[in-house]
Amino acid sequence: MSAGHRYVLLDVFTDTPLEGNQLAVFTDAAALSGREMQRLALELNLAETVFVLAPERGGDARIRIFTVSVELPFAGHPTLGSAVALGAERDREQVTLETGAGLVRVALRERARRRAYGSMLQPIPSWERYERPAELLAALGVERSRLPVERYVNGPAHVYVELDSEAAVAALAPDLQALGRLGEIAVSCFAGAGGRWKTRMFAPGLGVAEDPATGSAAGPLAVHLARHGRIAFGEEIEISQGAELRRPSLLRARALGSTRSIERVEVGGWAVIVAEGAFALG
Repeated sequence: MSAGHRYVLLDVFTDTPLEGNQLAVFTDAAALSGREMQRLALELNLAETVFVLAPERGGDARIRIFTVSVELPFAGHPTLGSAVALGAERDREQVTLETGAGLVRVALRERARRRAYGSMLQPIPSWERYERPAELLAALGVERSRLPVERYVNGPAHVYVELDSEAAVAALAPDLQALGRLGEIAVSCFAGAGGRWKTRMFAPGLGVAEDPATGSAAGPLAVHLARHGRIAFGEEIEISQGAELRRPSLLRARALGSTRSIERVEVGGWAVIVAEGAFALG
């Protein structure tokens, strides 16, 4: 590696420094191999780290997203945070990012030097019944899900479990080893009503014990709720996450279309740049 691999640190899905979900973005990763990217993600030990590369498919930039242990084709807070970082660097109001799940357009507004609100058009998820619900519920330590336990894929795979109350979500103490044995899935537990919902997300099989803000899960949650009649298609929901980790986060999401055809999935939130640095590894 050559010296001086620059990165910025952001807090995503918040406009308040030291809250939300942490993210590192290496704004020019052309000199790094995939193995080096994975090692840097492990060194930083954040939920995800992003590496920005030259575009190949008509976007403004290509991004690769790593947890401490695996590469992800798409993730929400890394995509939003990368767009805010590049928007600040390049003075852009819209950034289109090439991800492993396709092009994702992020519109930026209320931009200041170090923060902006971003709204992204996420990949439209596919869904199916989850094949191991009894094992999943046992690992979570809960008896049932109020809605069918379903698996959505928009890059990563998210499995949704509805609990009886927000207090029940807050009280969760899952068996992370048992969850990890279920493979590379992100388990989103939620409760709420109308336009306000509380979630917690556990993904030990992806190297993330618990995530303070999961943008890639927010869009499919809106789809899940609309498909099962808990909200109307086109209705925006607010999702609170991260309080149990002392990283409170707020995400907004909506699904447009119908039970037959999902037309758009939108997820938005704030991100703020909190630090800059460089790795001198040469």
